[in-house]
Amino acid sequence: MAVFKGPQDLPFVPDDLTVPQFILDTHHPCKPVVVRGDIPCLIDDATGRQIGAEEIRARTYGLANGMHARWSIREDDVICIFSPNHVDYPVAMWAILRLGATVTGANPAYSAEELVYQLKLTGAKLLLVHPTCLPTALEAARIAKFSPVYMALIEPADVAVSLPTVPDLIEDGLSRPPSFNERHLHPGEAKTKVAYLILSSGTTGKPKAVRLSHYAVIANTVQSAVHMDISPNYASDENKRFRVGDVMLGLPPFYHIFGLITVLHFSVFVGMPLVVIPKYSFIEMLKSIERYQINHLLVVPPQIVLLCKHPAVKNYNLKSIRTVMSGAAPLASETIIALAQVLPHAAIGQGYGMTEATGISFARIDKHVDTSGSSGRLVPGVVARVVKSDGSLAGYGEPGHLIISSPSLASGYLDNEEATKETFVDGWLHTGDEVIINEEGEVFVIDRIKELIKVKGFQVAPAELEGHLLEHPDVADVCVVGVPDDYSGEVPLAFIVPSISAAKRIKSNPDESEKVKAAIVKHVADTKVHYKRLAGGIEFIDAIPKNPSGKLLRRFLRERAKTLRVKGKTPRPSTVKAAL
Repeated sequence: MAVFKGPQDLPFVPDDLTVPQFILDTHHPCKPVVVRGDIPCLIDDATGRQIGAEEIRARTYGLANGMHARWSIREDDVICIFSPNHVDYPVAMWAILRLGATVTGANPAYSAEELVYQLKLTGAKLLLVHPTCLPTALEAARIAKFSPVYMALIEPADVAVSLPTVPDLIEDGLSRPPSFNERHLHPGEAKTKVAYLILSSGTTGKPKAVRLSHYAVIANTVQSAVHMDISPNYASDENKRFRVGDVMLGLPPFYHIFGLITVLHFSVFVGMPLVVIPKYSFIEMLKSIERYQINHLLVVPPQIVLLCKHPAVKNYNLKSIRTVMSGAAPLASETIIALAQVLPHAAIGQGYGMTEATGISFARIDKHVDTSGSSGRLVPGVVARVVKSDGSLAGYGEPGHLIISSPSLASGYLDNEEATKETFVDGWLHTGDEVIINEEGEVFVIDRIKELIKVKGFQVAPAELEGHLLEHPDVADVCVVGVPDDYSGEVPLAFIVPSISAAKRIKSNPDESEKVKAAIVKHVADTKVHYKRLAGGIEFIDAIPKNPSGKLLRRFLRERAKTLRVKGKTPRPSTVKAAL
């Protein structure tokens, strides 16, 4: 088998529209007609304020007009949004795009140095800042010699410096004659004009700025709508999984590809109100689900694990949940099985994507619970090749490196031709992920090729061991890495956050630590082949380092494991050989 494709054809994708024109101003065959006037686009989680499509259009126009009048934003200027999720976040993005400029979203948890890096990398001219992020933004501006004259607050606040606010700019823009001519694209131009500069996860080296065109965003929105069986006339069909007026949880950050495209753009496009949550708290998330009767959860694996294990879950009514889709990082099949027991009424699956490709596969809607270990089916328009280690093309069920073509691919990395040429080759994206694709087009992500542990020549996927370890009652969270070994090349070591009960036992009796470790090692040895056993040992840790999207930052724990190895705190070769 040379190539794999999704089961459906992709309909027409316009190549002469900007993102806000497609989302707010035009109709598409995949877009449902919202006939109920009481269906908002956005809901503010804290206040319950509802914002409809007409208000979004007005605020978007007003902000674009106000920003242009104040700063003379020009074609291809880059504007950075440094804010948690906010109901005016999409307004700001779409206003920037109406001006022909480019958006780059910054992680609100960034330090000043990290923000400086993004500002310099993208060449940002203007900074829109949430008040909670202002101290960091001001320090970054000082370091980068970025004038506060080119800063504005997302919302009013009592702060030490006098800055315009987005509501002020909107009011000003709506009160004055048009000061700009909205950008209209020529046929085909949407494929080349950059809408978003999104920083990659940066799990190796410094993050790169991914160039995402208007066409790529529009294409993936259409791909999602077709895959999810969205159609203009489905509102009367109660058997449909996704319906106009369904409520989605807007928790994944909007500066990240998952929250930006799969959550924000998709929900507004298909007429499903999005409850915008600025800051994650698991208990507050449960309250929001109950308060707003959330139907669709698009979350990341750590939140799934808490849904399975946190004792507070039983205190909330979660029966409104119709679907749960996990994204941004692999979710172990054992965790999906556990979640199905907690939410038996909900359809459960996961999706798979990358900043460089947006969505690649999504949970199947013809199954209540996706095939164990699956990341869903390839979305329409994606063509995939799976290349084996010898360079030949894999067939169904054979593992190899995933290489894809899709209309939603990024156009490369900003000012980094070397990395662009390595990753984007003749229109194909080299994902760096090892996968298996079966005859139904389902994708099974084994692991990042660079993260696979090689034990005596055998490949060990950390995600597989992590999913199994999370089944143990003494394990709250885990990350598995490989440590160098003279005998086996590498062996698996597990960094484990003990459960609350295990931590209490260990604190009251230090000898309990070794007993807990032994029980966990046995848990793996009883069910896994010899080369997958934890011959590198177990290290207890307070928290697993992760980026905001939920991806494990293995590089930090690899370095820590190397330090432990040097200090002789991991098993030596003779011990390992005996264990194997």
